[in-house]
Amino acid sequence: MKFRHLLLTAALLATPVFAVDAALRELVAKKIAADYPALEKFYIDLHLHPELSLMEEQTSAKVAAELRAAGFEVTEKFGGYGVVAMLKNGPGPTVLIRSDLDGLPVAEETGLSYASTVVTKDLSGTSVPVMHACGHDIHMSCLVGTARVLAAFRDRWSGTAILIGQPAEERVLGARAMLAAGLYTKFPKPDFALAIHDSATLPAGTVGTTEGFIMANVDTVDVTVFGLGGHGAAPHTTKDPIVLASRIVVALQTIVSREMRPTDPAVVTVGSFHGGTKNNIIPNEVKLGITLRSYSDEARVHLVEAVKRICRGEAIAAGLPDDKMPLVTVSPEGMSSTYNDPALTQRVHGAIAGWLGADAVKSIEPDMVSEDFSLFGRTAERVPICLFRLGAIAPEKVADSARTGMPLPSLHSSKFAPVPEPTIRTGITAMTAAVLDLLVKNERT
Repeated sequence: MKFRHLLLTAALLATPVFAVDAALRELVAKKIAADYPALEKFYIDLHLHPELSLMEEQTSAKVAAELRAAGFEVTEKFGGYGVVAMLKNGPGPTVLIRSDLDGLPVAEETGLSYASTVVTKDLSGTSVPVMHACGHDIHMSCLVGTARVLAAFRDRWSGTAILIGQPAEERVLGARAMLAAGLYTKFPKPDFALAIHDSATLPAGTVGTTEGFIMANVDTVDVTVFGLGGHGAAPHTTKDPIVLASRIVVALQTIVSREMRPTDPAVVTVGSFHGGTKNNIIPNEVKLGITLRSYSDEARVHLVEAVKRICRGEAIAAGLPDDKMPLVTVSPEGMSSTYNDPALTQRVHGAIAGWLGADAVKSIEPDMVSEDFSLFGRTAERVPICLFRLGAIAPEKVADSARTGMPLPSLHSSKFAPVPEPTIRTGITAMTAAVLDLLVKNERT
């Protein structure tokens, strides 16, 4: 059955359509324009009221209400605060479209009239500011807009559309939770899965696609380096963990430069180094915080094992006994790389270019950030996935940045401020183009 499903998916991708019905494109544009005022209001409300990962109660309810109003059959609180909306529209493939829901613990400094001022208690009970600093409010608005278009033009496509609002993307927990709850068994198994992620570097009105790896494996590693503390004036009576930790930091830099193939990208960054309390005291321990990034699964395994080997090897060289070997802890919240199915991505690229124009759709380089959308393509079903980038920055700001060399505020920055118009319209148009191409009626009926 699994092999048959893979053959069917390959057959569906084998014949790209790309041909654009100019009349349909015009009708969709008018529909999006008519809906836009309500969608912008929806976007501003989401931006004003962000919620943290695993706490998206009101956000998910708002998304569910909009999808239900569009005519979808909606299931709420699926895998936490997940939302699953389904519209069956005759025979044909099933396309899944994902949006994330959660905000970040960031104090907004955009100066927008609708900037978030939310402060809430996180799951640990700590008061933190909250902001949609990664554009998930843009994603949700595009999801709702796409739902409205698909519902309005049912006569132009055939198959099943499944739209999901996924919680806890920023904690890379939500996709796993929804899949574990039975997303692919309690609802029709998708033939394709699509997602948008806004970009802090592409101009609004444009889209970027990447075949193959687009986002990275990520592992967070914490290392406790032990020693024997004492007086700074008598280092010979100690085993100095600060010196040992420093040697480890330097040695870690050789993993990428001397152990990885030059064609297999990887990053090892030591982002924190904490130890000691006073200038003349050698401490008993030092703590290091490390992030590891890669694309291939083989590189991911190698990075983790190399960190463990180097930490132990340097400790042995420093004369530490077995009971003082560094403690290396790999966080369970690591994430696998996102791999865009090349055939699906080519088809999506062509379909969007047919609607937006070839100049508005770029082939872009991958990033070393992470996304748990990857998991929708890593189940036993091996669903082909494609995440594409949506330009969200005013074109004049992109041009100024290129001219002056001053970087734009990045995703997760307190100053990240996507422009709703034309970003949301472009996102809806692009996603609609991709879905209508995959569910084109005259191929299935």
